[in-house]
Amino acid sequence: MELSLTEALELLQSYSCKTPKLITSEAEKVKVQAALLLVTRLTDHQNLGICATDVPTGLTALANYTHALGYKFQPKAEDQEAAISPVYIKFNAQKQSYYLDAYPGDYRGVLVSCQSSDHESLNATFGHFPLDLF
Repeated sequence: MELSLTEALELLQSYSCKTPKLITSEAEKVKVQAALLLVTRLTDHQNLGICATDVPTGLTALANYTHALGYKFQPKAEDQEAAISPVYIKFNAQKQSYYLDAYPGDYRGVLVSCQSSDHESLNATFGHFPLDLF
């Protein structure tokens, strides 16, 4: 799916609100994936914030997002057994590392924070995206 940068940013910003916006169709999912991939390709790196019901669900989302964004990253197998529920996972792309922490909130999903030295307008946080976007 071909989107202009302006179209991609407008779409991603529509998901950047206090009340999570649901993706209601496969066509919409593909469009959001394309928009996010376009913007992340133009940035230097991204940080991910994942809120999930449990560690295995959060680490699956982390693995899927990092793979889609082009990182060669796999969560540590021993973390699958961590007894944190619900969980917040913060992934730092520059360090290729993450940490797990307890999360007392009700939100479930992914925030993507883009960092760019060349495109000041792309230094933004997008989301809330579904855990299974990718």
